[in-house]
Amino acid sequence: MLFRTLLPGLLLISSYTYAQSTGKDITTAAQQFLQTLDAGTRQQAVFTWDDAERFHWNFVPMPRKGLPLKAMNKQQQAAALHLLQTCMSAQGYKKATSIIALENVLKVLENRGADDHYRDPANYYFSVFGEPGPQKPWGWRLEGHHVSLNFSAANNTLIASTPSFFGSNPGIVPSGPEKGKQVLKQEAVLGFELLHSLDKTQLQQAMIQTDAPREIITGNQRKAMLLDPPGLAYSQMNPRQQQMLQQLVAVYIDNYTKLMADILLKEIKTAGWNNMHFAWAGASAWGGGHYYRIQNPAILIEYDNTQNNGNHVHTVLRDLKNDFGEDVLKEHYQAAH
Repeated sequence: MLFRTLLPGLLLISSYTYAQSTGKDITTAAQQFLQTLDAGTRQQAVFTWDDAERFHWNFVPMPRKGLPLKAMNKQQQAAALHLLQTCMSAQGYKKATSIIALENVLKVLENRGADDHYRDPANYYFSVFGEPGPQKPWGWRLEGHHVSLNFSAANNTLIASTPSFFGSNPGIVPSGPEKGKQVLKQEAVLGFELLHSLDKTQLQQAMIQTDAPREIITGNQRKAMLLDPPGLAYSQMNPRQQQMLQQLVAVYIDNYTKLMADILLKEIKTAGWNNMHFAWAGASAWGGGHYYRIQNPAILIEYDNTQNNGNHVHTVLRDLKNDFGEDVLKEHYQAAH
């Protein structure tokens, strides 16, 4: 399994169970996780809802706040990962845990010694903001190298699952027992398929620059905005290409519970598929730096693969109105007063 040194066998999950989790299930899972903590570990893991740390998200190796897997016992690790399971689909949970497990691959590829823990699947941190329950807003975060998942809840309902970041280094494992493994494969394959389906006129509109940017453009900004130039409009695509774009968007939103994916899809439809754009930069095949983004007034998706000779993927999903649950909570507070 992916985490042999942490939780053998824990990753055998039911896709149906976790894809159908409710807000109450998520609240219960968070409460159960907190119940496993003593005073010291709780102090590391728990922040107030209005702590600025809630908005401090990142996806590179760096010192972090929160409670890392390496500081948890097996019971706490199991409860922490159960909380993650309740907020993700089977697809999303597998991606998150597979990305974490790539730390073991990187350690070998970078020739790091046994006592070097810079690459370590236990260097992923769980943080809870506020007190999980039906009365007040609360949220939680899982974060480490190449994973940043931020969830917000209110009234026993999950109201936001963004900002969300998944990365993969290597993009395709080049050697060793897991040679050929590609964690974020759909994101790449479907992106290239859509690009290669474009005719000359469409390609001129979609191609925003010759060289791909070295990083996702929005970075770890607290609030993301629509980016220019927008690229090729959905309305300028033929029906097959429109279906391909919808399928590519689904790869990103289907990482979460069905309830959360339905909310995101509703936001997209309200903003209008005809207002959706697809933009590309850089190489048109794997092995060269390439980048794409998908955006309409509701969401922004960025995919970037430029580092390590085009074998190091970064992806981000932003809800342009409701990252960190801010839009829904604004309505909640206005109704309360």
